[in-house]
Amino acid sequence: MDKEGDMKRSLIILCLLMVNLTFFPQEAFKEVSLVVNIEVPVRVFKGKTFVDSLTIDDFQVYEDGVRQKIEAVYRIRKKDIERKEEKKKYEPKTSRNFFLFFEINQYTSKMGDAIDFFVDNVLLPQDKLWVITPLKSYRMNEKVFEFGTKEDIREEFKSLLRKETVVGSSEYNSVLRDIEVVARELAAIADPKGAGLTTEDSFAYGRGGEDMPPIEELCMAYATGISRLENLRDVDQLQLLDFAKFLKNKEGQKYVFLFYQREFIPRLDPHVLDQAQTLFHDNFSLQLTLANLSDYFARDITFDVDLINKAYADASVSIHFLFFSKPAELTYGIRMEEESNDIYGAFRQMAQATGGFVDSSANPEYLFKQAVNAAESYYLLYYSPKNYVVDGKFKSIEIKVKGDKYRIAHRAGYFAD
Repeated sequence: MDKEGDMKRSLIILCLLMVNLTFFPQEAFKEVSLVVNIEVPVRVFKGKTFVDSLTIDDFQVYEDGVRQKIEAVYRIRKKDIERKEEKKKYEPKTSRNFFLFFEINQYTSKMGDAIDFFVDNVLLPQDKLWVITPLKSYRMNEKVFEFGTKEDIREEFKSLLRKETVVGSSEYNSVLRDIEVVARELAAIADPKGAGLTTEDSFAYGRGGEDMPPIEELCMAYATGISRLENLRDVDQLQLLDFAKFLKNKEGQKYVFLFYQREFIPRLDPHVLDQAQTLFHDNFSLQLTLANLSDYFARDITFDVDLINKAYADASVSIHFLFFSKPAELTYGIRMEEESNDIYGAFRQMAQATGGFVDSSANPEYLFKQAVNAAESYYLLYYSPKNYVVDGKFKSIEIKVKGDKYRIAHRAGYFAD
């Protein structure tokens, strides 16, 4: 078997990405004065259109409320410098690092379309690509374009994501199915006629006969399933900080695209709960259990959102949060309620703190196109902060543009470390 054939068959054999870094505490830094150069990627929009005609005189930069002197502005398209204005010469690093996170529990054809779009229209031979599936993390082989076509890349990428979504999300989907089955059984006990059961089935379901577990057991199973689901979706703060540290040390421009699939949890319809409480009105303990049943899933954000936002702004990375779903299925007695608003709020803030894109849709390909369109054109601004001190504190950045009302996206600041 020839060497070239072997390499072509393994053209996107992606190597496992190991991230084991430490986020250093702020108090470890001593106060030292020196001159540093701060780079700020800035995107300016009029509506949804990127404004490409701005000059160095159109921008104003403030650090902790103090106006700074801009020393250079470069307008970038993809990785090319299309225009530059320099009062001091810099060497912008415009190489591109892409990180595609797939926090999904089901692979769909629309997700495949998003991958096709990325490979055909965005990915360049010099780009570096990391793919994080629900199961593992991978880095693209740097020689991929030497031994294969874009079609080869697309198909292997989709095959990898399809397979690992099934395996990586199997426990989550299994727990979700178990919760839905229990919810249906509870609905059948509470309102057997509404669920379409016969008189004989109604008696068995309503009185905990052999064909159905006792309602107390079902309530416990429902609460246990919700708790397991909550643990599976937990977000670890240390891992987030480690990844921010990893990104900060990468040279060039860094783009994180987070595909996050909305979560829908099967809840008992209030009408069904009322029916159950009426049916078991003489069981006080069960009455309390039923009354609290809808409150079992109450996930709290387990990380410091402000700290995470500052860490990713400091890393000078653009995070693009793509929030999508498919319509929930309809089942009698069950309402599929969205339970990802907490995560949505936290990651929306993170994207905004890094100057990234945020949107939601049922179509991930549409979201990806919008995010890429917003990310590929930008300005790089450089300034040296006045009276810079290494004190480990976070320095806030504000960019203003003269003239018309624009939408301006940029990172929120940096740590003086």
